[in-house]
Amino acid sequence: MYAIGDGVPEDNAEAVKWYRKAADQGLAKVQVNLGLMYNNGEGVPENHAEVVKWYRRDADQGLAKAQYTLGYMYATGAGAPENSINAYVWWSMAKTQGEPSAATNLDILKPQMTKQQIADGEALATRCFEPDYKDCD
Repeated sequence: MYAIGDGVPEDNAEAVKWYRKAADQGLAKVQVNLGLMYNNGEGVPENHAEVVKWYRRDADQGLAKAQYTLGYMYATGAGAPENSINAYVWWSMAKTQGEPSAATNLDILKPQMTKQQIADGEALATRCFEPDYKDCD
């Protein structure tokens, strides 16, 4: 409500406070919003490391858009160390869940990778789909 001024005055700092309370309880869609607030510097200073933190929580819960965004962050080094294998993993997971842009980005990324990097990315992506595996990067 505070982020869009719906029934209350727009107040991004107040929105961040409430998003954080809900995000700390594991609500994935709220974690996306909190990540966006950090990405855009709305109500908090812009902080890509925080963006990665909140999107990673979403990605671990299976949100394709968060997986796609993490792939982008690893591919570009925005908020996370640049790492083509990790980008490959997250985009592979997002592609599997039907995120069309992830497939396009994988097609762009693969020619820039060695065969061994692709094999490593495929192996890690496979492990990431296992129910209790939590070290996808």
